[in-house]
Amino acid sequence: MAEMGRDAWMKHGALDYKESVGDDLVAKWGTAFTRMMKLKAGETVVFAYIVFKSRAHRDRVNKKVMKEMNDIGGSKDMPFDAKRMVYGGFKTIVE
Repeated sequence: MAEMGRDAWMKHGALDYKESVGDDLVAKWGTAFTRMMKLKAGETVVFAYIVFKSRAHRDRVNKKVMKEMNDIGGSKDMPFDAKRMVYGGFKTIVE
Protein backbone atom coordinates (compact mmCIF):
# COMPACT_ATOMS: atom_id res chain seq x y z
CA MET A 1 0.00 0.00 0.00
CA ALA A 2 2.84 2.40 0.86
CA GLU A 3 4.66 1.63 -2.37
CA MET A 4 1.44 2.19 -4.35
CA GLY A 5 1.05 5.59 -2.67
CA ARG A 6 4.67 6.53 -3.34
CA ASP A 7 4.35 5.53 -6.98
CA ALA A 8 1.16 7.57 -7.44
CA TRP A 9 2.49 10.75 -5.79
CA MET A 10 5.81 10.58 -7.63
CA LYS A 11 4.10 9.88 -10.97
CA HIS A 12 1.94 12.96 -10.54
CA GLY A 13 4.82 15.27 -9.68
CA ALA A 14 5.75 15.06 -5.99
CA LEU A 15 9.42 15.89 -5.43
CA ASP A 16 9.95 13.23 -2.75
CA TYR A 17 7.98 10.67 -0.73
CA LYS A 18 9.08 9.02 2.50
CA GLU A 19 7.27 6.56 4.74
CA SER A 20 8.88 5.36 7.96
CA VAL A 21 7.97 3.03 10.82
CA GLY A 22 8.69 3.72 14.48
CA ASP A 23 12.12 2.47 15.54
CA ASP A 24 13.03 4.47 18.67
CA LEU A 25 9.87 5.94 20.17
CA VAL A 26 10.99 6.25 23.80
CA ALA A 27 11.20 9.98 24.55
CA LYS A 28 13.74 11.32 27.03
CA TRP A 29 11.92 14.70 26.98
CA GLY A 30 8.76 16.06 25.37
CA THR A 31 5.78 13.89 24.52
CA ALA A 32 6.50 10.45 23.08
CA PHE A 33 4.69 9.33 19.92
CA THR A 34 3.49 6.29 21.87
CA ARG A 35 1.66 8.55 24.33
CA MET A 36 0.46 11.10 21.77
CA MET A 37 -1.06 8.42 19.54
CA LYS A 38 -2.32 6.35 22.50
CA LEU A 39 -0.64 3.23 21.16
CA LYS A 40 -1.85 -0.12 22.41
CA ALA A 41 0.38 -3.18 22.89
CA GLY A 42 1.66 -4.39 19.54
CA GLU A 43 1.04 -1.06 17.74
CA THR A 44 3.61 1.33 16.33
CA VAL A 45 3.64 4.67 14.51
CA VAL A 46 4.04 5.09 10.76
CA PHE A 47 5.16 8.55 9.67
CA ALA A 48 5.06 9.69 6.06
CA TYR A 49 5.72 12.94 4.29
CA ILE A 50 5.62 14.17 0.72
CA VAL A 51 7.65 17.09 -0.62
CA PHE A 52 6.13 19.59 -3.05
CA LYS A 53 7.36 22.82 -4.68
CA SER A 54 4.60 24.89 -3.11
CA ARG A 55 1.12 24.68 -1.65
CA ALA A 56 -0.36 25.19 -5.13
CA HIS A 57 1.82 22.37 -6.49
CA ARG A 58 0.69 20.15 -3.59
CA ASP A 59 -2.95 20.87 -4.34
CA ARG A 60 -2.52 20.03 -8.06
CA VAL A 61 -0.65 16.79 -7.36
CA ASN A 62 -3.03 15.69 -4.59
CA LYS A 63 -6.04 16.28 -6.85
CA LYS A 64 -4.54 13.97 -9.50
CA VAL A 65 -3.63 11.32 -6.93
CA MET A 66 -7.09 11.36 -5.34
CA LYS A 67 -8.71 11.02 -8.76
CA GLU A 68 -6.47 8.05 -9.55
CA MET A 69 -7.23 6.40 -6.20
CA ASN A 70 -10.99 6.89 -6.70
CA ASP A 71 -10.77 5.53 -10.26
CA ILE A 72 -9.11 2.30 -9.12
CA GLY A 73 -11.57 1.90 -6.24
CA GLY A 74 -9.32 1.76 -3.19
CA SER A 75 -9.96 -0.76 -0.44
CA LYS A 76 -12.34 0.18 2.36
CA ASP A 77 -10.41 -2.14 4.70
CA MET A 78 -7.40 -0.06 5.71
CA PRO A 79 -4.51 -1.71 7.57
CA PHE A 80 -4.62 1.09 10.15
CA ASP A 81 -7.15 3.05 12.18
CA ALA A 82 -7.95 5.98 9.87
CA LYS A 83 -9.59 7.85 12.78
CA ARG A 84 -6.12 8.16 14.33
CA MET A 85 -4.49 9.42 11.14
CA VAL A 86 -3.28 13.02 11.27
CA TYR A 87 -2.64 15.27 8.28
CA GLY A 88 -1.34 18.75 7.70
CA GLY A 89 0.69 20.99 5.47
CA PHE A 90 4.00 22.46 6.60
CA LYS A 91 6.11 25.32 5.28
CA THR A 92 9.89 24.89 5.37
CA ILE A 93 11.59 27.41 7.62
CA VAL A 94 15.14 25.97 7.67
CA GLU A 95 17.00 23.99 5.01
